[in-house]
Parts: sequence; structure tokens; C-alpha cells
Amino acid sequence: MEEDVKIEIDNCERSSGVKLDRNISVSEFSCSCCYDILVNPTTLNCGHSFCRHCLAQWWLSSTKTECPICCDKCEEFPKVNILLRDVIEKLFPDTIKEKYEHLKQNFDIARALQAFNKYGIKQSQLSSWDRQANHQRGGGGFSGVLTALKGVVVVLLVYYRVNQACEHGLLAHKAVYKWTPEEVVLWLEQLGPWASHYKDRFSSGKVNGRLLLTLAEDEFSKEPYSIESTSHRKAIIMELERVKTLEVKPPQNLWEYKAINPGKSLFLLFALDASPRLSMLYMYLFDYTETFLPFIHSTCPLQEEDKEDNITKFIDLQDPTWTQWCEFLVKYVFLPYQLLAEFAWDWLEVHYWTSRLIIVNAVILSMVELIAFWRLWSTSLLWSLPILMLDDFWNKATRGLRFFFLWNLIPQFVWNYMFYLELYINPIYGIFALKRTIIGLDTQAM
Repeated sequence: MEEDVKIEIDNCERSSGVKLDRNISVSEFSCSCCYDILVNPTTLNCGHSFCRHCLAQWWLSSTKTECPICCDKCEEFPKVNILLRDVIEKLFPDTIKEKYEHLKQNFDIARALQAFNKYGIKQSQLSSWDRQANHQRGGGGFSGVLTALKGVVVVLLVYYRVNQACEHGLLAHKAVYKWTPEEVVLWLEQLGPWASHYKDRFSSGKVNGRLLLTLAEDEFSKEPYSIESTSHRKAIIMELERVKTLEVKPPQNLWEYKAINPGKSLFLLFALDASPRLSMLYMYLFDYTETFLPFIHSTCPLQEEDKEDNITKFIDLQDPTWTQWCEFLVKYVFLPYQLLAEFAWDWLEVHYWTSRLIIVNAVILSMVELIAFWRLWSTSLLWSLPILMLDDFWNKATRGLRFFFLWNLIPQFVWNYMFYLELYINPIYGIFALKRTIIGLDTQAM
């Protein structure tokens, strides 16, 4: 509906006393895309003005940062023309108010504006980083030396971890019947601190892999082993049964698990970081005994009065109790990254620095997720959460399929480097992600 506004302009009233009248209509302030009144008018470098949501939808659909009319390339991210916006809102307040109410109910427009604003934040950050980089380049060669040193440190760290993982994976890859007496003692020591009391007895008996496979439970209570503790004998027997079943040493830490399951470990590392809820659901459905049970018993342990002996904690795992399930589901829905932090905390003694990095990264990602939920709540878009979750599920599923297709096409050493880069460098990217999220929150508040 066209609204006419009569404006009286006092032109040299002091001298002539003549007043000029002019009728201004909505059509004179219309957008060239939607042919409706301009809402948050955004003026490009070429001089054309559009509704901000119209420009956002145009850029999103065309994937081109150019003017919809003259196709002039936009070098800088456009901003709202404040003067034009204030004039329109004063001239046509009722029409603008009605238009705003209509836009708030349109989910597609809200998504387009959100993507548009994210693009603007990235562009502003890139421009600031470029200015900083140019400043550093102009400041001399010292900054270049520091950058090179950082790269060397990263490469050395990755190289060290790759070699360390190979050393840990030797025993896990070696068949049991080929174990030497020294490797049998190494296997015994990795069962826990309590097993160190018996390593001399196994060494004196020169127990190799073949002899180990023939030992029965009653023999461990006799010479030369003389294991009097029933729980210790039970732990050794149960672990020995797993060795007989797998014919290799079962993984007992992160590096051995990666050595035996390189593809699964890389997949879980990326998936737990990007979408922890879907990853835990995957573990429950497809990897219940080997991965999910140790995970839930670590993150949601039994109460002290019901808790098993620490020696057999991860050897004979039972199905979780209803109290464990309740605790797990609450954390799963609201704080999934806390589950990852608690799992890493349980392995601090085994993986000193790695566990700490995982905990730090989990805290950062939790903050990013909470801020994202707050933004949805503050913009009244919380109802769109199921749609966003379906989109996220589809993106993660397609990425997973690409991962499986590329697994045999890319050399293994490339996957190894990707694993360690993701594990040790990703917390740094998490800090930048948190910074971008906070900047986006501030921008939205303004």
C-alpha cells in the first residue's frame, strides 16, 4: 500500500515567506530487488542501494560479491546507510514496522543475514590480519624468523609424536607367540602399577609369548609367579583371555589404539571435535563394547560403594546402570564436550600433555557452543535448532563418506600428520573460533 507524506519545506522563509510543498511516496525509496520499501538500506560502492536482507540473499544464491544491477565487484563489505535508514524510518514508520515484523518470521531471511554477517566478520578479520602482516613485513626480518621458528616447532612436535606412536605400536602389532620375555614383562607392566611387583618373577621364569599362552589360573599362584592376590590373578587372566582372542596385545592407551585402528581413531578425532553428540551415538550403535563402554565408565563412573576395584575397571566392563545412563544423557544433551574433558582427565597419568590439550580444547568448544545457543535464544531463533541440527547431520555424514572413500587413496603418512595436527594444533584454532564467536556476538549486540 502506497503511503503519501506531505513535507513542507521552508525556503527562505525569513525573506519571502513562501513555503514549498512536495509529496514523497514509498516508491521513491524502493529496493531494486524486492521492489518494496528499503529496510536497513545498504549502499554499495557503485551507488545502488538495496535492502540488507535482499543483498544477503542475492550474494548467498549467486555466490558472487557484486551489485545485482550493474554487476560491479564489491571490494569491501558493505555497511548500512545510516542516514538513508533514519530518513525512511521517520517518513514511513508504520510501513517499516510492519516490514520488520514480517522479516522476523521468515527463517530463510534470518539464515541469509546470519551467513552475510559471518562473511563480513571474516572479511574484517582478514583485512586486519593483512594489515598486521604488512606491518610485520615492513618491520624487518625478525618477525619472519619467528614465523619460521614456529613452523619448525610444529613440525618437530608432529615428528616426535609420530615416532613415539610407532614405538608404542610395535607390541600391539606383534603376534603374541612371537613375544620375547622382555616384551611379556612390558605387557605385564602396562596392566597397572600393581603389576610391577611381579615383573622380576616373570623375568626369572623367562616367560615368552608361547609359554604365556599356555598358563592357567592355578599356575599363577605357584612358583615362580606366587601371585597371592585373587584380584591380581583375575586381572591377569582376564587380560590374557583378551590377548588369546585377539592374538595381539589389546590397546591400552591412545597411541596403541591408533596403531591398531588408524582409520577409526582419525575418524573419531575429527567427529568428536566437530559433532560430539553424533559421534557418541555412532559409538553406541556401531562400537559399543570396544569404545563406548570404556567411555561411559570413565565419564560416568559408579558410586564409591558400588565401584569395582580399579584393577579390573576396564577389563570386565558391564552394561551401565540406570544412574550412569541418567548422568550420561544429561551431559550428552547439554555439555557433550565436558564428557570428552572427563575422559581425558581419567588418562592424565598416561597421557600427560595430550590429556591437558584435549581438556583445554573441550573447554573452548563448550564456550563456543554455549555462545551459539545464546545467540539463537536472544534472536528468537531457538525454534530453528532442529533444522540446524539436521543440516549439521547431513554435512557431517557427507564428510564421513568422503573420508571413507579417500582412506585407501591417500598415503598413510599423510593421515598420520593430519591426526597429530588435529590433536595438537586444533586447540589454537579453537581459540580463534572463540574470538570470532565473541566478535560476532558483539556485532549483533551493536
